[in-house]
Amino acid sequence: MDKDEIHLRRLPAPHADREFCGVDFLPEDLNEALEETEMRVNKTYSCLPAEEKGIHIINIRAIEDIGYDQHESTLLNSLSKNPDADCKYGLYFRDGKRKVDYILVYQYKKSSAGRTVTRRAHYDSTARSTKQGQPLPGKGVQLETGESEPHMDYHEDDKRFRREEYEGNLVEAGLELEHDEDTKIHGIGFVKIHAPWNVLCREAEFLKLKMPTKKMYQISQTHGLLKKINSVIQKITEPIQPKVAEHKPQTVKRLSYPFSREKQHLFDLSDRDSFFDSKTRSTVVYEILKRTTCTKAKYSMGKGEGRKKEATLLNKRRKCGKYGITSLLANGVYSAAYPLHDGDYEGENVEPNDRKLLCEEWASYGVFYKYQPIDLVRKYFGEKIGLYFAWLGVYTQMLIPASIVGIIVFLYGCATVDENIPSMEMCDQRNNITMCPLCDRTCSYWKMSSACATARASHLFDNPATVFFSVFMALWAATFMEHWKRKQMRLNYRWDLTGFEEEEEAVKDHPRAEYEAKVLEKSLRKEHKHKETDKEKLTWKDRFPAYLTNFVGIIFMVGLTFAIVFGVIIYRISTAAALAISSTPSGRSSVRVTVTATAVIINLVVIIILDEVYGCIARWLTQIEVPKTDKNFEERLIFKAFLLKFVNAYTPIFYVAFFKGRFVGRPGDYVYIFHSFRMEECAPGGCLMELCIQLSIIMLGKQLIQNNLFEIGIPKMKKFIRYMKLKHQHSLDHEEHMKKKQRYEVDYNLEPFAGLTPEYMEMIIQFGFVTLFVASFPLAPLFALLNNIIEIRLDAKKFVTELRRPVAVRAKDIGIWYNILRGIGKLAVIINAFVISFTSDFIPRLVYLYMYSENGTMHGFVNHTLSSFNVSDFQAGTAPNDPMDLGYEVVICRYKDYREPPWSENKYDISKDFWAVLAARLAFVIVFQNLVMFMSEFVDWIIPDIPKDISQQIHKEKVLMVEVFMREEQGKLQMLETWKDKDKKKGENCNNHSPRLSRSHSGSLSSCHSYPLDV
Repeated sequence: MDKDEIHLRRLPAPHADREFCGVDFLPEDLNEALEETEMRVNKTYSCLPAEEKGIHIINIRAIEDIGYDQHESTLLNSLSKNPDADCKYGLYFRDGKRKVDYILVYQYKKSSAGRTVTRRAHYDSTARSTKQGQPLPGKGVQLETGESEPHMDYHEDDKRFRREEYEGNLVEAGLELEHDEDTKIHGIGFVKIHAPWNVLCREAEFLKLKMPTKKMYQISQTHGLLKKINSVIQKITEPIQPKVAEHKPQTVKRLSYPFSREKQHLFDLSDRDSFFDSKTRSTVVYEILKRTTCTKAKYSMGKGEGRKKEATLLNKRRKCGKYGITSLLANGVYSAAYPLHDGDYEGENVEPNDRKLLCEEWASYGVFYKYQPIDLVRKYFGEKIGLYFAWLGVYTQMLIPASIVGIIVFLYGCATVDENIPSMEMCDQRNNITMCPLCDRTCSYWKMSSACATARASHLFDNPATVFFSVFMALWAATFMEHWKRKQMRLNYRWDLTGFEEEEEAVKDHPRAEYEAKVLEKSLRKEHKHKETDKEKLTWKDRFPAYLTNFVGIIFMVGLTFAIVFGVIIYRISTAAALAISSTPSGRSSVRVTVTATAVIINLVVIIILDEVYGCIARWLTQIEVPKTDKNFEERLIFKAFLLKFVNAYTPIFYVAFFKGRFVGRPGDYVYIFHSFRMEECAPGGCLMELCIQLSIIMLGKQLIQNNLFEIGIPKMKKFIRYMKLKHQHSLDHEEHMKKKQRYEVDYNLEPFAGLTPEYMEMIIQFGFVTLFVASFPLAPLFALLNNIIEIRLDAKKFVTELRRPVAVRAKDIGIWYNILRGIGKLAVIINAFVISFTSDFIPRLVYLYMYSENGTMHGFVNHTLSSFNVSDFQAGTAPNDPMDLGYEVVICRYKDYREPPWSENKYDISKDFWAVLAARLAFVIVFQNLVMFMSEFVDWIIPDIPKDISQQIHKEKVLMVEVFMREEQGKLQMLETWKDKDKKKGENCNNHSPRLSRSHSGSLSSCHSYPLDV
């Protein structure tokens, strides 16, 4: 132990010089401000007395003058033992009995002399009663040994005042505290918080926490054939079940009831230490931290008018009274607040704990094939995080049939590619179809057979099976939503969340710290104008500048996304024209592939960068709105982030699907951008193949880069940087560096939990890729399935090993995300209808087959979709520079469109065939959309939201609870009847005795009422 680590107890000193044992106290100017706090500290706090360690309060300066301070560490080490083993390295208080339920972290500055008086004091209301004869310590004020009056940092002093008041209020609320500044992290202090049994019971009753009672009942089991099928399924799936006790099928269940101190006899309190688990204990403490207020105003050394303003601010803050832990964290009074993990998850001599079990059976890539231990996840992290992983598991499980059907559709395309007549006609060299140039001047005429590979590849995704797959995926989305609702109800029953609405309303009304600060600022502004102020609140007028900023900001961001897509279009057009000048035939033949691939990669990079930028902008826009509650803040943030990221991810895909090749014009009358760039056309096989390439690269690249770089690489890099900083700090003190860290020190170095919004957002965007454009990419569910198998274990590892333990939050559903999923499912039906009818050639083929085919086959379809153009009609300066590039003079070239031929009276006008195809396309959209919507609603209606067995069990629980209370009432009535009978007998006996005995009649009767009631 260093010489700076002497344990001191500051005694209340009445001396006029404000000095005790050679230790200087704070300057005279602060004594008025400290007086109230010092009285409260001496009144409410206690610490381990120095006499327990065999050390008495001594004069620090005297030690230094005599010269014995170099032997101090030897003396202390010989008289005291290492307490780390007793407190299990920070999981318990130093007495080794009281568990640490929560940690507050604060920063403190060392004095100019380079030393602080280190403390390891615990504030304990129970210790006060046993140590009343001993003097109480101070609050660990930093004492300096400088000869001259020290320079004060008033900002740090103000933070310390607030901590003193706040921690005093926590002690008054019943919590027990213990400080520790003797840590390996210099300049960081920790406050350990323990909630005793009476506080846990009180808060559990306030929060209406459902706890298991003594009453157990049998869960109804299936019978007959279903029972045999379930047993067979259990035996088959046994190897892929996690080896945790919580995951085993239950046959009995304890009846749960909201905890009540008056009805403690209903609950199984045989083991009080485990009745409230660590998750519940941290939730209780966090509720107290939010509710406990700190009204200390910023300390001011000003005089006169400045002092009056500070007094006004202090009074106003006391009226407001909403400076809880969130405000203190926002103002830097505390730097962090978090519950502790249960222990280490790796090592040789690690005691078994839930964290270690989760790491082995859940957060490991080696168990990717197993089910998730959702009940254990909920037990450790809470219902909200448990629901996220349950939803992710159901979504991944439902991707298996979608992937299988997608593979079958793709294989069908591969098997029938050689039988596809349109692609065979395009690849036939004998057709000798000469196509018009793709660009002005530099591009020459080309043979349709050169696009043979593109046409054959298009058939893999553009075939009759694609339509079936689109219908299947629409019904799959509806089934998935219904399946999740049923799974959610099962979890609500299993986790005792069936009557949760009241608590949700209470949480929803809790105001945020930023909102309270804005209200305080508004009330002070009104008070400065000498206006009467009642209870203030923010109106739409106060938020109007923020609303305007939000509107303008979102419009600007959407416009920026469109501008970037437009820039990529310009790049594609200019690059295609530049590559067409290439002297090599191979360069000219690979123009389309090169342009498409490079443009998609540019889009991918821009999407990934803008994703991060838009996430930060959405948070900032939500913060300036100052929503009142955390629930409002989260919903508004989700809406903005989803809107921006949806536009960012899907705008390039929407362009290829619905706009590319639609506004090209025709040879001799093309549409130009900036009078120089001609709009790009689709390939002869259609734009569906290019849409498939765009979708696959963006989807796969986004998943791989974001998963590997952002979710694995960046946290690893941050962890390495923190490790190097700590290694550099402790390089001078090897002995201290080798000492094992406390649990709260290890957890402090972990990343703070930032919420589930990024995790949900990533999966929702992927759900859009799987459903919105699935008609163009049947393999999308397969790639999503492979990604999610890794994603589950990646997120699990992050939660277990790399993040601080989040505060458990109760929730009965996934909130606004469910509505977003339903909206995407509805939108997917419409988009797939338009993709099939307008992007693919499915409708033109049907129209040709039933209206124009002479022999009922697809022969002649390619020629039917091409129009003719006379090269003499080219505008001046747009004809090819080398008209003899193919070796012969071209008189008529072909282009893909439905227009009149040059020998017609209305040459190059839109033909009747175009209108016939357009009518068929619109009719298909209407029929497809309504049919699939009806089928989805039918699936929604036919599958009940609540499983029948769960509804029966919920009803059974209500009946059993009524029976329990009826029996309790009957027992009370019987007990009262027994008392009355005894009273009557006692009265009769008293009347038969002498008057001397009758004088004690009242005493006898009163004694009859002293029987204890034990129900």
